[in-house]
Amino acid sequence: MDISRRSLLKAASASGLVAAGLASEGFLQPLLAQTQPVEQTNQLLAETATPTRRGEMLYRTLGRTQEQVSVIGLGGYHIGKIQEEQESIKLIRSAIDRGINFMDNSWDYHDGRSHRWMGNALKNGYRQKVFLMTKIDGRSKGAAKMQIDESLKDLQVDHIDLIQHHEILRFEDPDRVFGTGGSMEAVVEAQKAGKIRYIGFTGHKNPQIHLQMLSIATQNGFRFDTVQMPLNVMDAHFRSFEHQVLPVLVKNNIGVLGMKSIGESYILRSNTVSAIECLHYAMNLPTSVVITGIDSMRILDQAFEAVRTFKPMDQAQVTALLARTREAAAKGEYERYKTTTQNDGTAMNPAWLG
Repeated sequence: MDISRRSLLKAASASGLVAAGLASEGFLQPLLAQTQPVEQTNQLLAETATPTRRGEMLYRTLGRTQEQVSVIGLGGYHIGKIQEEQESIKLIRSAIDRGINFMDNSWDYHDGRSHRWMGNALKNGYRQKVFLMTKIDGRSKGAAKMQIDESLKDLQVDHIDLIQHHEILRFEDPDRVFGTGGSMEAVVEAQKAGKIRYIGFTGHKNPQIHLQMLSIATQNGFRFDTVQMPLNVMDAHFRSFEHQVLPVLVKNNIGVLGMKSIGESYILRSNTVSAIECLHYAMNLPTSVVITGIDSMRILDQAFEAVRTFKPMDQAQVTALLARTREAAAKGEYERYKTTTQNDGTAMNPAWLG
């Protein structure tokens, strides 16, 4: 983060400390959350089990939003790792041309470079072809508002389809998000102003924290449109989002965004599964989108090969695959985002929280 960005965050955080108590006045009840939770879990399961195929890609319904999204999402972190901007733009546009319409990103990726490069890639009509998601780190209203506005500017768009509260990693995060002067006030204001369409949250640390976030949301009369979390062949055995959080999302028809399907390649180092098998496993769950890091044409081709060869797995196939990963997964050795702080950007940069 450069000095100007850090200074802006400090100023925005200070202004957010005196926000009015809108939460207690029913402010956190957007129109999108007025419908009752869906009790029939089979509805989402059926939709994800029978996706629509167009060209090289499969499309599923994003929870109750009715948006049609590609089963593979383009991870924003990796497109900012590419050495040259033009190479990144070429990769993004190639993904879109071949059918990937879900774009992942975050305000903090590479000091905004992922936003700027994706913004340039979405020029010349490409913005209209995608469902654009990004994330913000701010927990205060001021920090969140600044990050939303800066995201719009760097992405060069007038609205973002989905904003997610990023890195809900601590048990106090839900209280900060929904508290008076918290980031949810800024997010809902932005939604009412037409700057964003849908609202979700992400986290990679502990499924109990996800459940706490969902519980606090319910207490505030709010229902998220999406939730993003690790879903992979190791997670099924260790501190499992699949077992603890996924059923709650399916029951309430909340769009499921799977991430870390390959665990940043750590899972492959276990020598128990292939990349294609990892992607197939995540796609076989009731995920709307499996977001995966793609930083080269070779990895892009791999993602499309996974889509081309995907067939719903029966229980025997799932059991056999998980049997191969059970021992390796037992202590979380290959899910370092759960057991270490190496992926916790907001822990290493607390000023981002506001």
